[in-house]
Amino acid sequence: MKWLRLPEGFPTQHLPFYLAMEEWAARNLADVADDLFFMWQVNPTVIFGRNQRIESEIDLGYCRDNSIEFYRRKSGGGCVFADMNNIMFSYITSADDVVTTFSHYTGLVASFLRSLGLDASDTSRNDVLISGRKVSGNAFYHLPGRCIAHGTMLYDADFTHLSRALTPSRSKLESKGVKSVESRITTIREHLPQLGIEEFKQRALSSLTDGEIHITPSQIEEIRAIERPYYDERWINGSRHASTISRHKRIEGVGEFHADIDLRRSDNTIGRVNLSGDFFMLGDLDTLLLNHLQGVQHTPRAIAEALADIDPSLAIPGLSREALTDLLA
Repeated sequence: MKWLRLPEGFPTQHLPFYLAMEEWAARNLADVADDLFFMWQVNPTVIFGRNQRIESEIDLGYCRDNSIEFYRRKSGGGCVFADMNNIMFSYITSADDVVTTFSHYTGLVASFLRSLGLDASDTSRNDVLISGRKVSGNAFYHLPGRCIAHGTMLYDADFTHLSRALTPSRSKLESKGVKSVESRITTIREHLPQLGIEEFKQRALSSLTDGEIHITPSQIEEIRAIERPYYDERWINGSRHASTISRHKRIEGVGEFHADIDLRRSDNTIGRVNLSGDFFMLGDLDTLLLNHLQGVQHTPRAIAEALADIDPSLAIPGLSREALTDLLA
């Protein structure tokens, strides 16, 4: 795996630059190296998943009052807080099997932490744990023939910002068996106080990479072009559609779901379904799943029949027909 390296002394960027850098690398460096990796840090920032409702996940007033930036990413999953004590890992590889690739990546990270003498595992849906507590939360984004996996690595944490900026639902915390965000997580520094953050980063590079690819100034300009749309307010805030019915449910092992269903009053058929939440995606939800429900009677039987030949797990990993029907009906 090759380390994708920015020029020496390159200043810290806003978070969208690094998301754009992942996407640029996935699209342009497949013929240079199959596996790419880089690390990055940002000033205090909240990053939320592609399908999440910003108002449900973030205390916007607290973020604005404390100069905490917030952005939406293209990958699914949940909301995280990052600052200069949190190291973000980015992994790009040539693959179409997202689930296997994601598992491989979290396994690599857990193995690296075990090499430091830590009791690390990657047995949860998208987290890497130390002694059962989260130190790294991860998500993935798929492009044709390429997968991007990225996530946090909590070297240290500002628990005040972390607990105040993020507002996860009670059901999400209860599903983890905890009462607060803080009680659920741990840090590298808590377990290895003698290991400084720069030394930790060097140990990560030594363990995970075996060479370097240097990003040139002209390539940085190409990354800038991909970066710009991330700042669009419409992208950050997300789109909401009119709905007749709204449903909320946490599906174990899959994620939290909000379903907004627009019904045609004339015949009680489904006009549109919008799903939001912290689940992961393997492709376009409308094409793979939701368009099949348009014009269907809003009854459990009719929805089940409409989904009879559809495998929802091809769109959202782990989601069954029965669970989706129960959510929507």
